[in-house]
Amino acid sequence: MKKLVLALSVLGLSAAPVLAAQSSATKSEAKIEQVAEALAGGHGKMTETPSGKILTTAAGHTLYTFDKDKNGTSSCDAACLKIWPAYHASAKVKAAAPWSKVKATDGKDMWAYNGKPVYTYIKDKKAGDTEGDGVGGNWHIIK
Repeated sequence: MKKLVLALSVLGLSAAPVLAAQSSATKSEAKIEQVAEALAGGHGKMTETPSGKILTTAAGHTLYTFDKDKNGTSSCDAACLKIWPAYHASAKVKAAAPWSKVKATDGKDMWAYNGKPVYTYIKDKKAGDTEGDGVGGNWHIIK
């Protein structure tokens, strides 16, 4: 960058438009990174609903646990993950109790809450939907 500014100065041109474009690109990249991180999954949050407080993603989508998961290990296989997507953890977000990171069966990091792997449900279309609660007697909203 210093060479570019020096070259522009030698030619009698201003480096301001170049620096402004770089600053704008940097801001755009930072914004994209923030959105990607939110989608990748930071810690969930407690959200007030008509049926009480539940744990949700930052976007308000309900989070669930699976009774068949044992000892912090996900037992939701590839077919299961298509219906119950793992709540993947961003590599940039550090785990802090009661949150931890475990491996999903797809090999990616996913969040665990109080040691239990955490999932979303494909039939929950919008924030606040809780269609997955009680499915098969094995899936439960985190309260």
